[in-house]
Amino acid sequence: MKRGLLKHLLVSVLAVGLSCKPKPKEKEVGEEAVQRPNIVVIYMDDLGYGDIGAYGATELKTPNIDKLAEGGIRFTSGYATSATCTPSRYALLTGQYPWRRKEARILPGTAPLIIDTDQPTLPKLLKKNGYHTGIVGKWHLGLGDGHVDWNKEIAPGPNQLGFDYSYILAATQDRVPTVYIDNGKVDNLDPNDPIEVSYKKNFEGEPTGKDNPELTTMKWHHGHNQSIVNGIPRIGYMKGGKAARWKDVDMADHFLEKAKAYVNEHKGEPFFLYYALQQPHVPRTPHPRFVGASGLGPRGDVIVEADWVIGEFLKELDKNGLMENTLIIFSSDNGPVLNDGYYDEAVEKLGSHTPTGGLRGGKYSLFEAGTRVPFIVYWKGKVEPQVSDAMVCQLDLYASLAAMFDTDATDVPDSENILPALLGESDTGRENLIVEATGRTALRQGDWALIPPYKGAAINTQVNIELGNAEEYQLYNIKEDWGQQENLAETYPEKLQELIEVYEKLRGKSNEDVPELELH
Repeated sequence: MKRGLLKHLLVSVLAVGLSCKPKPKEKEVGEEAVQRPNIVVIYMDDLGYGDIGAYGATELKTPNIDKLAEGGIRFTSGYATSATCTPSRYALLTGQYPWRRKEARILPGTAPLIIDTDQPTLPKLLKKNGYHTGIVGKWHLGLGDGHVDWNKEIAPGPNQLGFDYSYILAATQDRVPTVYIDNGKVDNLDPNDPIEVSYKKNFEGEPTGKDNPELTTMKWHHGHNQSIVNGIPRIGYMKGGKAARWKDVDMADHFLEKAKAYVNEHKGEPFFLYYALQQPHVPRTPHPRFVGASGLGPRGDVIVEADWVIGEFLKELDKNGLMENTLIIFSSDNGPVLNDGYYDEAVEKLGSHTPTGGLRGGKYSLFEAGTRVPFIVYWKGKVEPQVSDAMVCQLDLYASLAAMFDTDATDVPDSENILPALLGESDTGRENLIVEATGRTALRQGDWALIPPYKGAAINTQVNIELGNAEEYQLYNIKEDWGQQENLAETYPEKLQELIEVYEKLRGKSNEDVPELELH
C-alpha cells in the first residue's frame, strides 16, 4: 500500500463515524476493507539507546526487538520527556509536560495518584473512539488519595483514568508493597494476613536489609536497605500479605501471561494495551533459564529476557491473525543506569557494551542519554520499514492518535500531532522539546541542545552519571557532536541567545527552586 494512500485512509476514512459507532471494526472503502488498528505500547524501564541490536549493541542479542525495528520505523531522535520513570509515564499517558505538575517526580509506593481523574488521558481518548483499554505491568503514578488501605479496593487508579482492565505493580520492583494489583484489588490476598505499608517507620519485629544482611541474597549498595522480600532488601517497610507477594524471578512470565490473556479476550474488538515491562530496572532478577544468557550479568540477562517476552507476545498476536491490524510502539521511560542501588555486577561485567550508545549522561541526566531512547513504530504491511531522523516524543502519542480519529486534542496543548512522522509519511517531527531530569529542564531544537545553568554536583557519584549541571549555559550541536563534548555557547553567541529565548518562552517560568536530586 502506498504511503500517501495509507495516510488518506487513516486520517480521512477511519475517522468518519468511528466515534459514534464504536463497535464496528471495518469500514468499506471501494474494494478495500480498512480496520481500526489495535494499539500496543511496549514500554521498557531504564533501557538505554545502545542496549539493543537495532541501535548498535553488539554484545547483547535482542532479535525480537530488532525485528520490530527492521520491519518498522527506527527513530534516531526518539525521546521520553524525562530522565526518570514517573515523569515520563505521566507524559505518555496525559500528553502533558511533567514539569507542569510538581507531583510528577519519582514516587514512593504509597504516593497518591498524581493524574487527576477528570484529566484527559490516552486510554480515555481511545475508549471514546471505541477501544477496549488495558494496562499490564509497571504503574508508578501513585494510587488512591494517599491513605490507601491495601486490604480493600484501591482507588482512584488506572481504572478511574480510562483503563477498562489493569493488572499492575504499584510502583517499581524495588519498592513495597511487593504485590500485584488486579483491577484495584491486591491479587491473591489472604484477609487473615492484612498488608501494612510505611515509608517512614518499620514495623516491630520485621527484619531489614540494614539490620539483617544475613537474610538477604542481594546486597544493597545505596538506598535499598529496608524490608526484605524474597531475600531482596527494598525501599520502604511492609508487613503481612505473604500469600500475595510476587516472586521476582517470575515477574516477566507473569506479566506476559496477563498480556497474552488480554489479547485473547479482546481480539474481537479494537483494543489498546499499555504493556509496561519492569526490565532492566533494579532489582534485576532474571528467571533461572535466563541467568548467564547475556554474559553481562543480571542487567544483560534481564534485557535478553525482556526481548524473549516481547517475542512471545508478538507470536500471540500473530497466532490470532492480528499483526496486520496492530500498531506497535516500542520505547523506554528513560536512559540507562548500571549500579542503581544493588551490587549486581552491572559495572564489572559490562565489557565493551555501551548502554548509552555513545551518548553522554544516562538516567537522571540532562545530557542526551537521559531522555533519548529507542523508539520504534511497527505496523505490518502498513508502515514501510525505514530509519527516520524526525524528532518524536512519547508526549505526542495523545495528539497523534487523536488525529488518527479526527478527535479534538486542543485540551492537551503540549502534545503535538506528529502522526505523519510516526507512520513514515514525513521526515518532520517536533520542532523543539523541553526535556526534564529530576526537576531540571533543558531544550532540544533541531540539531541543538541547550542546558541552562544549574547548581549542584556535576556527577552523581552513587550511580556514576554526569547530571548536566554547570555554572554556565551549555550549547551542543548534537548532530556533529553526538557525545556532547564541545560546549559551543561562547562560539555561537547568537544561536545561544536564540535558543535561550525559545526555551524561556516554552518553559514559561524560571529555573529557580529546582527540587533536590532524588534517586530511584
